[in-house]
Amino acid sequence: MSDFQTTNPVIKWIEYRLPVFSFLDHAIGTKYPTPKNLSYWWNFGSLAGLMLVIMIATGIVLAMQYTAHVDYAFDSVERIMRDVNYGWLIRYIHMNGGSFFFIVVYIHIFRGRYYGSYKAPRELLWMLGVVILLAMMATAFMGYVLPWGQMSFWGAKVITSLFSAFPLIGEDIVIWLWGGFSVDNPTLNRFFSLHYLLPFVLVGIVVVHIWALHQFGSNNPLGIETKGPQDSIPFHPYYTVKDLYGMGVFLAVFAAVVFFIPNAMGEADNYIEANSLVTPAHIVPEWYFLPYYAILRSITFDIWFLSAKLIGVILMFGSILVLLILPWLDRSPVRSSKFRPLHKQLFWVFVADCILLGWVGANPAEPPYLYFGQAGTVYYFAHFFIVLPLLSVLERPRPLPSSISEPVLKGGGTAMGATTKPMEKA
Repeated sequence: MSDFQTTNPVIKWIEYRLPVFSFLDHAIGTKYPTPKNLSYWWNFGSLAGLMLVIMIATGIVLAMQYTAHVDYAFDSVERIMRDVNYGWLIRYIHMNGGSFFFIVVYIHIFRGRYYGSYKAPRELLWMLGVVILLAMMATAFMGYVLPWGQMSFWGAKVITSLFSAFPLIGEDIVIWLWGGFSVDNPTLNRFFSLHYLLPFVLVGIVVVHIWALHQFGSNNPLGIETKGPQDSIPFHPYYTVKDLYGMGVFLAVFAAVVFFIPNAMGEADNYIEANSLVTPAHIVPEWYFLPYYAILRSITFDIWFLSAKLIGVILMFGSILVLLILPWLDRSPVRSSKFRPLHKQLFWVFVADCILLGWVGANPAEPPYLYFGQAGTVYYFAHFFIVLPLLSVLERPRPLPSSISEPVLKGGGTAMGATTKPMEKA
């Protein structure tokens, strides 16, 4: 029998037949213990879930009005903006929602990097997060093609053509992606179908991601495991309130962008209908793909039998896939950068490198941007394959506290449930 208690007769009736409330209580309620020292950096996981719901809801509504045909796609988007009741609002929410989705996910990932959330026993949790990122990228790329503007068309042509670099099967992959011998109506149709399908696949992966999270619980800023009730508090109401506050602040910023600067993160060329005979002066992807785009373009020379194009494609995909093996590249027994002085400094160097690559990706592939991109690419991979393994051996981390409560108690505070009498300093 469930230990869930309630006085509401309706909830009792449902719970007896379908124990959904006891399940929620154990998953995100008073029965789910959470480290008591989680900061607001841990809000971004729930914010990512919120953005996924918003994107699916607005996407379903937009699909009701969109026409997936090269002759009508651009006009159907204009009709949504001009004639459909609040169509402009729904489209701006969906369009900017993609950018905000990547913002919160990137912050979520970098937070995990800083505090060592990828280390044992949470390796699979981290790997599922990387799979979520890959699914998001595929979904976002296909969605960017749907407005059928100039940047949509040429972005699809350039990115899908990259697969032709693979020997033997490359050309066949490109023809399969296009549905023919050029980017045309079959391409738009299959991209629309997959863009609609992938978010629901994403939901399934997120559910497994949360399942893996509940197996060992959340990591925390100290990077040590909870030692008992004195180190944890129930998820509800403490963190549900904290998450709701974070959502309120986040939605206020999101609304400000949607209503006041909705096109700030987009490309003006995408408001020009696609024309296969006119190439834009500068073809760039959305901002969240720019670091990978810079890595792709950084290789300008062949190596043996490998063409520059193939090497660039391998490095571009490798820059994401390397995250899958990160738990085995960083072998330090200490998780959190709070106790790893060198790792903390080099983490911020890595963040600066990613920003540099994003800046390079937004500029033409010519000097001096090309040289910056090559230097940034070298450090990106050196950070994973040289810096982190060396740090695992050479760095001497500071001593870890014996429990989450210890730093509080040493500072003169009291543990939850303890007396209010001041404790002696250790």
